[in-house]
Amino acid sequence: MSIAPLDTDTPELTPTFRFQWEEAQNCWVILYPEGMVKLSATAGEIMRRCNGTSNVAAIIAGLEAQYAATGLGKDVRTFLEAAREHGWIRYRAA
Repeated sequence: MSIAPLDTDTPELTPTFRFQWEEAQNCWVILYPEGMVKLSATAGEIMRRCNGTSNVAAIIAGLEAQYAATGLGKDVRTFLEAAREHGWIRYRAA
């Protein structure tokens, strides 16, 4: 069962993964020993904010400001849930 992140949760990249812009792929990717995951532009923007200092509320607010949109919370939380389930991110202890 997946658990939606709270606004106060602070995601960070799990140390066994590396997040970077891959020029050859023209997209953000997550690298790990067994391979690579290509991310959509939106997923890349969310992952860029998983820096261990921005909480979920700040990530959502930043994306809504960047895209001049509202109501992105559900989609951002759904992606963060999936990223955690894949082991790409973890939440810092408060």
